[in-house]
Amino acid sequence: MLLAPAQSRTSALLWGGLAVLAGVLVALLPVTLAGGVVVLGIVALAFVLEPTLALVLMLSVAPLKTLIATEAPFALPVDIGQLTFALAVGAWAVWRATNRRFQPLPRSRILLPLLAIMAGFSPSLWNAISAGAWLSEMLKWVEILLLVVIVLDLAYPNRWTWLAFGVVTAAVLQALIGLYEFRGGSGAPHLWVLDYTRFRAFGTFGQPNPFSAFMGLSLPLALGMAWGYLYQAYAAWRVNRSFQAWLAPITLLAYYGGCGVVILAGLLVSWGRGAWLGFGAAATVMVFFAPRKRWQGALLLVGGGALIVIVWLAGYVPAGIQQRITNTLDEFVGFGDMRGVPISDENFAIVERLAHWQAAYNMTNDHPWIGVGLGHYEVVYPEYGIPSWPRPLGHAHNDYLNILAETGILGLTVYLAGWMVLVYWTLRALRLSDPVWRGLVLGLLGTWTHLGVHSIVDKLYVNNLFLHIGVMLGLLAIAYQRSNADCTNLEREHDVEYT
Repeated sequence: MLLAPAQSRTSALLWGGLAVLAGVLVALLPVTLAGGVVVLGIVALAFVLEPTLALVLMLSVAPLKTLIATEAPFALPVDIGQLTFALAVGAWAVWRATNRRFQPLPRSRILLPLLAIMAGFSPSLWNAISAGAWLSEMLKWVEILLLVVIVLDLAYPNRWTWLAFGVVTAAVLQALIGLYEFRGGSGAPHLWVLDYTRFRAFGTFGQPNPFSAFMGLSLPLALGMAWGYLYQAYAAWRVNRSFQAWLAPITLLAYYGGCGVVILAGLLVSWGRGAWLGFGAAATVMVFFAPRKRWQGALLLVGGGALIVIVWLAGYVPAGIQQRITNTLDEFVGFGDMRGVPISDENFAIVERLAHWQAAYNMTNDHPWIGVGLGHYEVVYPEYGIPSWPRPLGHAHNDYLNILAETGILGLTVYLAGWMVLVYWTLRALRLSDPVWRGLVLGLLGTWTHLGVHSIVDKLYVNNLFLHIGVMLGLLAIAYQRSNADCTNLEREHDVEYT
């Protein structure tokens, strides 16, 4: 009984002290500077009171890494994504210290595959010649792990909806920038497409490939959430046909559906064939698993496939996109040793990619079991690269080959096994009865599918995209826990009925 008044007095003193401090700053500092300090203080206070806002900010500004690094008038100590990540961690730590001081950190099975992947990568330190490069790459996985814990800790009440909103909205903002670039805004000569009438979009990433990856990773989540709210609106209409009953789900359906259209447009104007292929696989998986009955999903796939064939044969697909797709397989066929391949404007991109695949293969030959060192592809590239391609691209343009070269057979095996477990648990979480939760999981399943397929021709853990992947893995952890709770409740209900 005595604690409540004491806590009230402490809170009153704290807020009173902050008010006095704000008054002193306004009185002593210039108006502009004082206003800036007060605004920053209010924002910091808002983040401490609601750390989810800091995560949403991180998701929105993390893609600005390259833009700020190249265009800002001054250099930041670390990139903007890492700064906002540190801000989010700090806000969460203060929130937890004041709200859940004596409660243990949340646990989830989702953490186990991530810990296993990190353990599988660790032996590559033995061959690493640059501790900084190894640590920098390992820190990505530490941050992913920490984001899962934070998102899981902030799960309730319904904070997860803001995180899904943050991922999708950040992608929409990038897609809008990409559409502006496609139509000529800030276009670069080497990005001409469609007979020099348009430019490949790159958002604020500086390159089309990571931009297309962001579009492909986010689009399934937008479509999954739209599907969930569509099903919720339909269920609400069947139970209660009043306007108020289905206004909220219809509004959210319109938002996520509109976001899906914009992100899809961004994906198309990125002109990234790997991202197109990844989304095609993601859409196939999502259509199959969207209905609860598999035969219905199979019928939807057959119908959708037939519609695509008809549209393609009828010539409704733009000629530029048709040519881009049909040339893809032809370009990957017929190449062996890249050292003797003549280079032309038509085959430059594909020969460059395959040359870097060959460099990764050479690294694996020398260090098959534990690789050349995590994060070391670029470091050791001069020793293994092809003379006609002396400039490393930072990675092998194939995440599986990149992991194999850097961490060996051990690292790649654990990585693949870890993601197989995560996909299995995502499928298990599809048991959720709530349509919105199920839509979330369906979107995450599409995201993992895109990640798996697109990784064949690129590396997606770049340009702070791993922060978005970490948040989405946190959403999976929440959904998986809820699905287990649902199953437990159903079992209890059945036991009661049986008794």
